[in-house]
Amino acid sequence: MIDAVALVAGASSDIGKAITVGLVRAGAYVFALGRNNTKLMQVAADNDERIIPVVADLTRGTDIVAVRDRLSQRGRLDILVLGSGIYERSSDPDALVRQLAANVQGPYALLEAMLPLLVSSKGLVVFINSTQGLAASPGVGHFAATQHAMRALADSLRQEFNPKGIRMTSVFLGRTATARQAAIFSMEQRPYKPEALIQPEDVANVIVYLAKLPQTSEITEITMRPRLKSY
Repeated sequence: MIDAVALVAGASSDIGKAITVGLVRAGAYVFALGRNNTKLMQVAADNDERIIPVVADLTRGTDIVAVRDRLSQRGRLDILVLGSGIYERSSDPDALVRQLAANVQGPYALLEAMLPLLVSSKGLVVFINSTQGLAASPGVGHFAATQHAMRALADSLRQEFNPKGIRMTSVFLGRTATARQAAIFSMEQRPYKPEALIQPEDVANVIVYLAKLPQTSEITEITMRPRLKSY
């Protein structure tokens, strides 16, 4: 893990930031990818030698090419964390289109662009999914559909690329203490108690553990939920 090179998509989010910092503390160099340059610079502020901000919108093909070229210049990629995406509750078909682009098409395009480097390093791909990707709840069918799609891609690609040395893990997260989750609780008119939820650092610890596993083993799926079952 020491001096491994990682690319974390969604690094400006609460979970992505925690994963980025966790990997750096474990000895990795991290390309922190997100759409908000200000937030990325804040993530990199305390670890500017090992965190390289990368501003990109994965729904834009030109941005994918730019990220590919930048990582190709580095010549190595050991860990790819796919944690970017959006969340909407709506019955508007356009909302489904937006979420498919941001949650499925973009991350998939990034993965495809990174595959040569990952094959070369026999790397690890982590899909940050949701428990909605296992069983959809009422009112979130659009978002859940994107998470089911990412699970299908992970399962299919794992079988394709395991023989080439790439390992792929889907991490299905229940409610996690993030700004997004606070907004969801507000939408549901429920009291928000972040201390009762999964912490972003909990997720980061799992990712670091996966990265440290020897090549002889692979964890295909992990499900995390708050200990307090009411959440």
